[in-house]
Amino acid sequence: MAEQAEFHDALIGPERTDLPAGFFDRFMFNMHPVEVAPGSPSIILGFGIYPPKDTTDGFLVYADGAEQRNLRFAGELGVTGRTGAGPLRYDVEIPNERWRLTLAANDIGVDGEIVWRSRTPAWWGEVAVDNATSTRTAFDHLFQSGTYTGTLRVDGAEVSLDGWYGQRDRSRGVRTMAGGQGLHIWFQAQFPEFSIGLLLVETRTGERLLLEGAVMHVAGHLDPITGVRHALTFDDGLDLTGGHVEVRTEAGRTYRVRADPAGRGGYMAGAGYGGHHGNSRGADHVESDRYPLDGSVSPRTLDSALTDRLCAFELDGTQGSGIFEFALTRSRSYTYRRTL
Repeated sequence: MAEQAEFHDALIGPERTDLPAGFFDRFMFNMHPVEVAPGSPSIILGFGIYPPKDTTDGFLVYADGAEQRNLRFAGELGVTGRTGAGPLRYDVEIPNERWRLTLAANDIGVDGEIVWRSRTPAWWGEVAVDNATSTRTAFDHLFQSGTYTGTLRVDGAEVSLDGWYGQRDRSRGVRTMAGGQGLHIWFQAQFPEFSIGLLLVETRTGERLLLEGAVMHVAGHLDPITGVRHALTFDDGLDLTGGHVEVRTEAGRTYRVRADPAGRGGYMAGAGYGGHHGNSRGADHVESDRYPLDGSVSPRTLDSALTDRLCAFELDGTQGSGIFEFALTRSRSYTYRRTL
């Protein structure tokens, strides 16, 4: 996938009336301290529009050492518009460079005013995959490293976000990947001079179905990723306990990164990833719940195995941090196979 000069960062406007039935336009931000340890907070929020369905939805996930708090909200696009839903409002102040996010008071007690600024160029391209169904997956996909300023309030206690790391993800198109997936990895490892961002999907027999991404350098250049190997460990609940990811790039560089999960949490079932996005729920729908992080909740027990785990990373003695998103199929026909 070739690097593009500029990504159309604003969400699709009402002037587009020729969109296919499954079309979506979404963004997601994660945020966490630069240095992480067990119990460090991890915040993930997102929002999407589905113009053919006249629907919007979004989520907020907050996890620390004790629990994961989940807030999900939805609305009608014609009523709420394209600036947010529920407690979330956003503004693309400078496309591909600065976004402003505002969270109003809500049922999980996490609100604040947040500004994300880019610290690397964005990688983006088109994901195109033939499926077992007749509908072909084809969507634009972007990820980009940034830092935050602002304040978050957790149960009224202020937390400064100044200097925190955050990866953003943008996707737009039709995404209907179905059948045959064994391992999914969305790997976002942030280091002082660069961020390693990739999406890897393998079949249940270990063949590569999809690989995209790049090493995004603070100095302003991208080095596309050409190969990935992994040696990961999972517990009986399909939860990541650690391991290594080795990345090879177009420029001939090899990066072998060790990942150490900073506790539990980041279960994306709490964000509606169990097949709930884009479903109509009326004009102003809000719901919430909480997961204890004592081992009683896991990727095996929830309606989606997808997990965005806050990790400490290490590369040749340099410390980093970021989100390691993973999912193993729960099919009994699948066994994880290390490739490193």
